[in-house]
Amino acid sequence: MEEKHAIEVTDLVISYQNLKKTSIKKNLLHFNRQKADRFVAVKGISFYVREGEILGIIGKNGCGKSTLFSLMTKNLDPAKGKVLLGGKNIARLRLNEFARKVAIVHQYNTAADDITVERLVSFGRTPHLGMLGIRGEEDERYVNWAMEVTNVSQFRERELSRLSGGQRQRVWIAMALAQGTEILFLDEPTTYLDIRYQIEILELVRKLNREFGMTIVMVLHDINQSIYFSDKIIGLAGGKVIVEGEPEEVITEESIHELYGIDLKVARVDGRKFVLTV
Repeated sequence: MEEKHAIEVTDLVISYQNLKKTSIKKNLLHFNRQKADRFVAVKGISFYVREGEILGIIGKNGCGKSTLFSLMTKNLDPAKGKVLLGGKNIARLRLNEFARKVAIVHQYNTAADDITVERLVSFGRTPHLGMLGIRGEEDERYVNWAMEVTNVSQFRERELSRLSGGQRQRVWIAMALAQGTEILFLDEPTTYLDIRYQIEILELVRKLNREFGMTIVMVLHDINQSIYFSDKIIGLAGGKVIVEGEPEEVITEESIHELYGIDLKVARVDGRKFVLTV
């Protein structure tokens, strides 16, 4: 059976211009001068994501995770390379067309304090609405399904500001699911959540993958959560892919040192690899 790739990333490159201040002293006078340096954030990255796979992107702060995420979700344009979605270059897709194929949950999300859960989730249908913005029966089905699968239906009339952090995150995921896409991107979805809600959110992500066949791409800060919940891992360092493959194969003491610049032991807990961080 031919292997199908939901996403293909080919030779991505992007750089930024940093302005650095330099101080020059001449005849007791000080001059501040700005010098522009090019900083290459992503350096020729290539990989693929299979249909129905959970991909975890890991690496230390500043390694290029967020930049790669932005490139894959049309928030940045590469200087070189391309991202293919079902064989189509996302650079050629209009935003509305892209939003019918890919749903995104960002690391930081904001909404009006008085917005209700159902109202927020319904915004997920925006890419599918016509000029008048009127929701039909199919839109209602997607909104109800999204709230049901994320277990927020009981809060549908409640204001978002009255929910806990974990409940709010489930609502944001519900809004993404209401788009009705087969691919879901999540940027550090467990940020600022306590451990109970972190596991709850990641179990939900796995449910979406296992029960509904969604392809998932997520940036995770916690390496052990990445090992446990990902089918495949991409590890970045210095804007390059350092490790790629199944967690069981690529997570070693050597690869941890390459990725994070620190020596940590890798053990087995209940038959699974586990990085001892303390």
